[in-house]
Amino acid sequence: MQRFKSTSILRRFLQNSRLVSQSRSFCGISSNVLIDETESTVLVERKASSRTAILNRPHALNAINYSIGTRLMKLYKSWEDDPDIGFVVLKGNDRAFSAGGDIVTLYNFLKQGNIQDCKEFCWTLYNFIYVVGTYLKPHVALLNGITMGGGAGISIPGTFRVATEKTVFSTPETLIGYHPDAGASFYLSRLPGYLGEYLALTGDKISGAEMISCGLATHYSHSAKLPLIEEQIGTLITDDPSVIERSLENCGEIVHPDPTSILHRIETLDKCFSHDTVEEIIDTLESEAAKKQDAWCAATLRKLQEISPLSLKVSLRSIREGRHQTLDQCLRREYRMTVQALSGQITSDFCEGVRARLVDRDLAPKWDPPTLEKVTDDMVDHYFSRLTAFEPELELPTQQREAFT
Repeated sequence: MQRFKSTSILRRFLQNSRLVSQSRSFCGISSNVLIDETESTVLVERKASSRTAILNRPHALNAINYSIGTRLMKLYKSWEDDPDIGFVVLKGNDRAFSAGGDIVTLYNFLKQGNIQDCKEFCWTLYNFIYVVGTYLKPHVALLNGITMGGGAGISIPGTFRVATEKTVFSTPETLIGYHPDAGASFYLSRLPGYLGEYLALTGDKISGAEMISCGLATHYSHSAKLPLIEEQIGTLITDDPSVIERSLENCGEIVHPDPTSILHRIETLDKCFSHDTVEEIIDTLESEAAKKQDAWCAATLRKLQEISPLSLKVSLRSIREGRHQTLDQCLRREYRMTVQALSGQITSDFCEGVRARLVDRDLAPKWDPPTLEKVTDDMVDHYFSRLTAFEPELELPTQQREAFT
């Protein structure tokens, strides 16, 4: 399987967790699946020396809710402690891996004045992401289909990520007046150049071929071969990541990004998104669009002009801080940012963005503040400030599970 050589540093950081030993048809449920009717949001499949967790909310594109988060945490901890289990596989049922967190449920909680359940969901999700990123056994995520937001969060920190021609990746949180979270400020900040800033601010989608090329995925295979991949790794009796990798590579393919890919515009992208402020990024895009009649710059400008101005500034700062932080530091900071966003003390952009895109679907959010000029430094700083004495900071098991940088 092809792995982009120039981004090996990203792969090394993603594989530096503690490993032991020093199409629809693919997602069909086999007869080996154990179904607990009360916990059917995550199904379990037993293999020789591995377990497969199957996200099972296909009607909601496998969006992650509290039930999924708690069940995954329970399963992963039990599997990590089981000496008969060598590695873990994670996949989604039907046409999505996972579309991310169930934000409509969070929206409804907030409308009911129930912020506590929102915080408990985020607390559980971020803790699970930390467990994946520090898991003591190899982890294989099969990213066949939509892989967005929190769906990327529960897969990218793991050892192996297999993309296909059906994979669609994005961190679209700014489009709903929010910020890329679930560890996104960690892995996006480590992408080549300033690609992470671009993806974080615009919410743009990239393909499986682009994921393998920039290092977000470790392997690529056509979706038709996924049943064979599952069959082959399912027979392995090992906890050795090199053995699993060789098995994955047996069904791999060499793939290159489409000629229209953003990766072929990386020089222009870096020139525009390397600046310290959103205003400078926009000024450079405007200059390039006018001077060179660059259609990509013009289209990117239009995207940014539709996004919450406060979300743009908060997200840019988050990615920049993530460049110098460990996974646990990023998750703790993102939790603070999330609590601030959900509380609505500075703005109600999150609820307004969800309403406009996913509830009323009028695609006409009324952002507050409405322009970049009206976003103050104090507003942005508030997102990054420590929570009050009455609001606990995110606790992660860093004493038991060392974070990687």
